[in-house]
Amino acid sequence: MARKKIDQAIIDYEVARGGSSSAEASNATDDQSGSDIEHMHEQIERPEALHGSTYKIKTPLSEHALYVTINDVILNPGTEHELRRPFEIFINSKNMDHFQWIVALTRIISAVFRKGGDCTFLAEELRSVFDPRGGYFKKGGRFMPSLVAEIGDVIETHLRSIGMLDPEGLDEHQRRFIAQKRAEIEGGGPAANNGDGERGSAFPEGAQLCNKCQTKAMVDMDGCLTCLNCGESKCG
Repeated sequence: MARKKIDQAIIDYEVARGGSSSAEASNATDDQSGSDIEHMHEQIERPEALHGSTYKIKTPLSEHALYVTINDVILNPGTEHELRRPFEIFINSKNMDHFQWIVALTRIISAVFRKGGDCTFLAEELRSVFDPRGGYFKKGGRFMPSLVAEIGDVIETHLRSIGMLDPEGLDEHQRRFIAQKRAEIEGGGPAANNGDGERGSAFPEGAQLCNKCQTKAMVDMDGCLTCLNCGESKCG
């Protein structure tokens, strides 16, 4: 860059309007290319075909299972900005007891999906719904406070699978530590009852309910209650 020495007092100044700098030109190019990126919003028309996943929910509250289908739309396909975002949700079952509120729920959730932006709050809101009659334990010992909460759990699982939420799990060190402690506690004994009257759970019999992951996997390890599922510890 050329430098010019000023050898007299500055009495006035003005901004040059003639041309744009290289930085301004670069920003303009970036803005132009960014405008071509397609973002999720309610004006996007439904494609003829969508990619989706179906999840089965079997609860002790009903003889028939619920099948939750979440369809996704692919934004910016074939580019570095390709994204998969939820577009609609359907819930089907032979049990018609919950038909009205399930239809209403699916329409509201689908509308939130199509609105665009951050829809991950849906999972947390639904999972915090409690049934006044009490919840139930899923196979494996995980507690579900309500059927609505399990639908929220399915949505969270799906959002993790398409990358909208970070994968859930322990790091390698935590997994090795917990596996070692489980081996010490179980000692080759029988598996725990999973809350559905079945054997074969991955956690010891007599484990307590973990308030963090809602799984019956809290055991006394070295004088401290520790969850064998998520690693939560009462001793920090």
